[in-house]
Amino acid sequence: MTDTAAAATHAEQGREERGKLVARAGVVGAGTLASRILGLGRDVALAAIFDTNATDAWWVAFTIPNSLRSLLAEGAVTSAVVPVLSEKLANDDDEAAKRFFARVRGTSLLALLVVSVLGVVFARQLTELFAGGFEARPEQFERTVDLTRVVFPYIFFMGTAALGMAALNANRRFAVAAFAPGLLNVALLVAMVAAALAHGPVLWLAYGALAGGALQVIAQWPALRRIGYGGWPSFTMDDDVKKVLRRIAPLTFGIGIYYIDIVVCRRFLSELPPGSQSYFSWAMRLCDFPQGIFVMALSTAALPSLSTLAAKGAKDELATTWAHGLGLAMFVAIPASAALVAMPDAIVATLFQRGHFDETSVHETARALVWQGGAIWTVAAVRQTVPAFYALGDTRTPVVVSALDLTALVVLALILRGPMGHAGVSAAVAGSSTVQMILLLVFLRRRMGALRGWDLARSASRTLAASVVASVAGWGAATLAGGIAGMVAFAGVFLLAAWGMRAPELTEIWTAVRRRLGRKR
Repeated sequence: MTDTAAAATHAEQGREERGKLVARAGVVGAGTLASRILGLGRDVALAAIFDTNATDAWWVAFTIPNSLRSLLAEGAVTSAVVPVLSEKLANDDDEAAKRFFARVRGTSLLALLVVSVLGVVFARQLTELFAGGFEARPEQFERTVDLTRVVFPYIFFMGTAALGMAALNANRRFAVAAFAPGLLNVALLVAMVAAALAHGPVLWLAYGALAGGALQVIAQWPALRRIGYGGWPSFTMDDDVKKVLRRIAPLTFGIGIYYIDIVVCRRFLSELPPGSQSYFSWAMRLCDFPQGIFVMALSTAALPSLSTLAAKGAKDELATTWAHGLGLAMFVAIPASAALVAMPDAIVATLFQRGHFDETSVHETARALVWQGGAIWTVAAVRQTVPAFYALGDTRTPVVVSALDLTALVVLALILRGPMGHAGVSAAVAGSSTVQMILLLVFLRRRMGALRGWDLARSASRTLAASVVASVAGWGAATLAGGIAGMVAFAGVFLLAAWGMRAPELTEIWTAVRRRLGRKR
């Protein structure tokens, strides 16, 4: 094939992948939306049913296996497996890809089993690491240890589910992998209702988490069998598995640094007054809502596309596809940041103020939300940029950037936690994510050359202008009529402003929605 013909083929593949990106992200986003709505209901119930001592213990205990899940499963493993599996599908055949997946599954199951056992055995030491400040309150410390010991095997189920998600996503089957995580929230809601009716302890939530993890594995199984990935695992170590492990090593270190951030945050928060863990966590959950619905959905949908283009050497199309995804992500992330900064108290009060969640809880959660919410757009940029490095096989750069991000977090947290308390920890998280975003963009430009900067700047400027107008309208409506009115006014004015400015992102998203709705009729 001549260079001209190859370039034309790559351009056509790039247009095809970009054309499907919103539709694929829409499937992931719909599943994530369902999960986030259930998760919001879960958090509202948690805040109302249990006091802050119980919720502080739960957030720490659940963070420990959840962090390792993201490290060992959804983070490093998925980011290492999807590019290699996509390469197998693009350059070899389906049978070779299935054999590769069986060998990776065998290695993953062994690793997850060992980690789960170690987590149960060393639950006390893990609690000391994440929440050493609780040792000043022995009852709180022991409650957190008990929760950690029971909930830790959750990582085994979630690690297995994450690998199944990698296989489904690499084969462009996004629906089941997107909707299955909602089962965790269903199980936790059932556990909370049972605890409330029976006046049971917060420990019941740990059993609910284990049930939710098992349900996700079960829900994926039929879809994996349909594409031929439901066979028995193989415990053979070959060159392809070693290739994944070589990629996982720096990825684990890089993502591990990110989760050291969480350890640092939890540790600092454990040394602050009671409730600090919960205020920080509820703010974080509210920020997860817009991120998960579309931003993380785009990142999930983009990785297979970027990996396929990288495997074929289509670097220009890879850059264009990355920029296209980032513009779409900013169209959601910038207004989300604006809304949370403009009316944090109204949003928190509307969603949480009931039961044990009083006016003090509203105010303190809102303080954390301003900082974490204001950084949603920087986190979105990071989420969209890191997969581009992984697709290119560059696992070193994200590691270096993560190390610098950790340094920024620790320095900022040490400076700000004294005068600002738990809000200072949130401000440190926001500042460090900004540092990470800037550094990743600088290094990616060196790696790929042009980043379509002017196109991105025009897109972001339109979105920012619409967000500012919507913020004024939302703040006014929230002041006069409450949080629901403010959120409705913000959304309506933003969409109207974006339509008036002929934002192509709005057109693309609306077209994808209409196309999908048309298929269902």
